Amino acid sequence: MLLRKYLLAVILSVLFSTLFAQTAIPPFKKGERVLFVGNSITHGGHYHSFIWLYYITRFPGTAVTIMNGGIGGDSAWDIEKRMDEDILSKQPTYVTLTFGMNDVGYFEFLWDDAEEHARQKIERSYNCYKNIERKLLDDKRMTKVLIGGSPYDETSKIENQVFPKKNDAILKIVDFQEEAAQKNGWGFVDFNRPMLEINRREQQKDPLFALCGGDRIHPDNDGHMVMAYLFLTAQGLAGKKVAEVDIDASKSKVNISENCTVSKIKKTTSGIEFIYLAKALPYPIDSIARGWGSKRSQADALTLVPFTEMFNQEILRVKYLPGGMYELRIDDQSIVMVSSGELSEGINLADMERTPQYQQASVIMHLNEERFDIEKRFRDYAWMEFSFLQGKGMLFANNMAAVDTIRSNWDNGFVRGNFGIYSKAQYPEIRKMWQGQMDEIV
Repeated sequence: MLLRKYLLAVILSVLFSTLFAQTAIPPFKKGERVLFVGNSITHGGHYHSFIWLYYITRFPGTAVTIMNGGIGGDSAWDIEKRMDEDILSKQPTYVTLTFGMNDVGYFEFLWDDAEEHARQKIERSYNCYKNIERKLLDDKRMTKVLIGGSPYDETSKIENQVFPKKNDAILKIVDFQEEAAQKNGWGFVDFNRPMLEINRREQQKDPLFALCGGDRIHPDNDGHMVMAYLFLTAQGLAGKKVAEVDIDASKSKVNISENCTVSKIKKTTSGIEFIYLAKALPYPIDSIARGWGSKRSQADALTLVPFTEMFNQEILRVKYLPGGMYELRIDDQSIVMVSSGELSEGINLADMERTPQYQQASVIMHLNEERFDIEKRFRDYAWMEFSFLQGKGMLFANNMAAVDTIRSNWDNGFVRGNFGIYSKAQYPEIRKMWQGQMDEIV
């Protein structure tokens, strides 16, 4: 790493909002098998993948496995039915469980007796949850975390049907989830209320803002990044730097080398150079809106929550340089022009896409996205098995009788939409190949 004196500067500043922290839950340990159980927001959403990307880049020596256990359309009673074959069968050591969006219904909130329908559905959700709880309690070694699911957005001015007071009903489920977690000594994270607060704040500036997507239900990539932020905050990981370097240029002395090593410092005719090796990578931020119907990217979340300030700090601080502008070079690549004053205060390398370490992290980000896409095929296959074939008494039949049953229900749009994946995944050779691809990526 080389700092060379120049005469030009570009100063960028970004202001980040603040959110209250969550109650602490355990961080993942080395070798942990983590299963995120939920509905379509988990099935097709990125929050668990964004969380894994944090662990991969920040703790490369602490390998964990994170699994998607979501199925679109699920309520507590659907999760209850697949507990053995789809959840416990994966032998997780750490389970997060979220439900509620589908449990309380949709069009019922337009009916005259909406309140009574909501009450009945919440009661059914609670009773089914108790059966799930009994199964989870049987495994004393497993870490359990209940997640109060993301909100239903009733306030955005987007052109989409509003179901009044639907989120009030969801919050009643969130409340009993929190009470159950406290009673059992389990972890609890609330996505709902913090995301509601972001909605209210941002909709004051832009009435069309929709953290929960164009359908008021499914968070876009920015919403999933907010969810990842809330989860990592609850794990007590905020403030853990990628690395921090503090150098006294006048003495060629290292004052701080947190989570890194710094060696061979020497002055040059125009600045200072040294060898720097961090033990982690910066967290790469995707600027592409990924997923069907997505309009916002992971990067859009950086204006909503202080993720960079709290989770993505790779600080370089060089004091007592002669005044002026300096060129930062890493591996003989020009990175940025920066003033001696800014260097004295400290600059955040994790913000700089041109650094070799950020580019290395970007490769990991894209590999993780490939893994996510393959894993989602397994969840689409799981939808056909548990949301359709299980009810026909054909769970994992994977034969022509199952295919004939699917074809005879072609008027069901969800069945028709998932048949493409099922037509492949019914064969164990295909599933084995997909799993091998995922293992290779990891």
